[in-house]
Amino acid sequence: MKIKSKKIIVAQVLPEINSGGVERGTLELGKYLVKHGHKSIVISGGGRLKNQLKSEGSSHIDLNVGNKSILIFFLIPKLISIIKKNKINIIHARSRLPAWICYFAINLMVKSKRPILITTIHGPYSINFYSSIMTKGDRVFVISKMIKEYAIKNYNISRAKLVLNYRGVDSKEFVFGYKPKLLWKKEWFMDYPQTKDKIILTLPARITRWKGQEDFIKMISKLTSKNINIHGLLVGEAKGRKEKYKSQLLKQIKKLGIDEHITLTGNRTDVKEIMAISHIVYSLSKEPEAFGRVSLESIKLGVPIIGYDHGGVAEQLREIFPEGLVPVNDHRKLADLSEKWIKNPPLVKPTNKFSLKSMLDKTLKTYLDILLIKK
Repeated sequence: MKIKSKKIIVAQVLPEINSGGVERGTLELGKYLVKHGHKSIVISGGGRLKNQLKSEGSSHIDLNVGNKSILIFFLIPKLISIIKKNKINIIHARSRLPAWICYFAINLMVKSKRPILITTIHGPYSINFYSSIMTKGDRVFVISKMIKEYAIKNYNISRAKLVLNYRGVDSKEFVFGYKPKLLWKKEWFMDYPQTKDKIILTLPARITRWKGQEDFIKMISKLTSKNINIHGLLVGEAKGRKEKYKSQLLKQIKKLGIDEHITLTGNRTDVKEIMAISHIVYSLSKEPEAFGRVSLESIKLGVPIIGYDHGGVAEQLREIFPEGLVPVNDHRKLADLSEKWIKNPPLVKPTNKFSLKSMLDKTLKTYLDILLIKK
């Protein structure tokens, strides 16, 4: 599709906009594009972030591109119509099924009218033909060196197509030394009086087997057995079938006799504030994170983080806070380092690395560069 000026129309496509790192990144990019005079469109099945998206200047088009049914292919003509009607220059597919729909739609269009297809590999997907769609963009963003190596090793992809673009955190939102407002703290301690005057240890992660909640629970049990005045927080929702796993965690907590020392908060929109009142934040994923945003947000706030030494989390912490790394599944070192930091907190220094602005600037530059090449 030809472009007559530097002002572009970008459509990000994903299953829904409820919660999660991909969804948050979608909103951040949309807001950035609008701020820089471009048009931002998000095509998805909708979700709780839809109103925020629209309030920040993006348009939303409801299309159930995450519906895992053969009927989804009937959406291809609708997507072609949306592309033509909105004169979209860039289609940025952020998930596998939507990427397939975008790919077919674009390739059914007249070549001169086709938008550019951009994909982002957000994680180490299962290696198969279905996942290969994420390597078929005109440019393919990879969010860490780990993901770059995954793409090169497992798919026949040109290195020239790959763009390493670490996700970033907005230092204006995650201010170093940030303290929650007094009203927030008052409401928090009213809702969670069990955390008052306690050393708060927090694992922010959705409830699922590989995010490390069991390791966190075991650590809390070890620390409380030493009469250390702590309270553990598991901050994250259990969606659908994960409710069963949540029940298993609650049984584990009861069996260990630490009901009074640990709380599952469910989904929260104030994770920043919770991290800010925490003594230590944790990233304990059993499998390597493609990036791991929590660890970066914690450091940006000035709060120490302990994370397992693999994946994107290790890439970050080696750069900005290496003392927070512990070997994967080393429960003893996890508890020992936590105890050490409770008694003598480490110094966390401000950092400009992994900034949101750098990530967004590189995204827009990639869009404009590929449009000039394809023009």
